Amino acid sequence: MFLGLMITPLALAEKAEDNYKLYCFQCHGSKGNGGGINAAALSTAPRDHTSATEMKKLTDDNIFTAIKEGGAAVSKSTFMPPFKSILTDDEIKEMVKHLHKLCNC
Repeated sequence: MFLGLMITPLALAEKAEDNYKLYCFQCHGSKGNGGGINAAALSTAPRDHTSATEMKKLTDDNIFTAIKEGGAAVSKSTFMPPFKSILTDDEIKEMVKHLHKLCNC
C-alpha cells in the first residue's frame, strides 16, 4: 500500500514564508512593506503587505488571482508577474495566509 508523502499545514506555512523571501521580497521588501530593492526602479509602488487598511480591501480570491495570474489579471501593475508555473494552488493559498500574518488582518 502506497501512502504517499503528506505535507503538513505547518510545513506549507513555513514554505510560504520561504517562498515569500525567495519570490516577493525583491519588490515587497523583507518585511512586506513595499520597500524591496527593486521598488525604486518600478513606476508603480509595490503593495504594502503590512498595511491592514490596504490588505483588508482585498478578498482572498483577489489575492490568490494576483499571485497566480499576475497583477494584470486583477487590473494592477504588470510588474507583478504570474506565479502559476512556479507555485501550486496549495502553495498560493498558504501565501495568502502568510500575507494575512504580515498585516495582522
